[in-house]
Amino acid sequence: MTVALFDTHCHLTFDDLYPGRRQVIADAAAAGVTRMITVACVPSEWEPALALRNEFPAVWVAASVHPHEAGKVGPGDLDELARIWRRPGVVAAGEMGLDYHYDFSPRQVQQSVFEQQLELTADTGLPLVIHCRKAHDDVVRLLEQHGYRGKPVVFHCFGGGSEEAAELRSRGWWVSFSGILTFKKARDAQAACAETPVDQILFETDAPYLSPEPVRSKRPNEPAFVAHTVRFAAQLRGETFDSLAAASTANALRFFRLVK
Repeated sequence: MTVALFDTHCHLTFDDLYPGRRQVIADAAAAGVTRMITVACVPSEWEPALALRNEFPAVWVAASVHPHEAGKVGPGDLDELARIWRRPGVVAAGEMGLDYHYDFSPRQVQQSVFEQQLELTADTGLPLVIHCRKAHDDVVRLLEQHGYRGKPVVFHCFGGGSEEAAELRSRGWWVSFSGILTFKKARDAQAACAETPVDQILFETDAPYLSPEPVRSKRPNEPAFVAHTVRFAAQLRGETFDSLAAASTANALRFFRLVK
């Protein structure tokens, strides 16, 4: 491995990965994945994620309330989240947004919790990590209403097509590609990836979910496997693995403000 890879979105606090976290992080390093962002989506994950950051220099933290959990927000949770966002090692607010596929929380509740987070994070300057599933128009509308046009926003695990990706880019927002990109039926995402500017492309695993080809049957997914997605994308785009790996890592460092 001649370049360092960056898994911009994984869930190391999930039960599938947390007990074996030391080995997971060691395996990632062996695969050239030298940095990763663990995403903590519920209050019970925020402190464990920060503890991981303190123990492992390769791990950074994003924190939020996921739309699936919006209906469970309790008194003081969002005030605590606002404090978490100011803790050392927290480099993003997210993943937050809307999910109209599962509707685990009522849509109005999802929107309310999403808007409250947008208001609270505005003065932190943190990049946003967005979860958007079958809710594109409402997510875009709320981001614009809250003044996020032109600010650092990434739509994680992007599965939309070229037109949708171009619409997001027109607002200054980025997309990140997961193992879904490697699936045979992911034609829309592949077209979007092929057209994404090289200085705006990000990659992630969303581990423990969405293991990419050729390890799709392996469970759980791990940060080490982001290399397979980058390799697939490089072939798709007609670039070398090393060049795309280097570009995407530089993009992640810049987007999450880990370099000046």
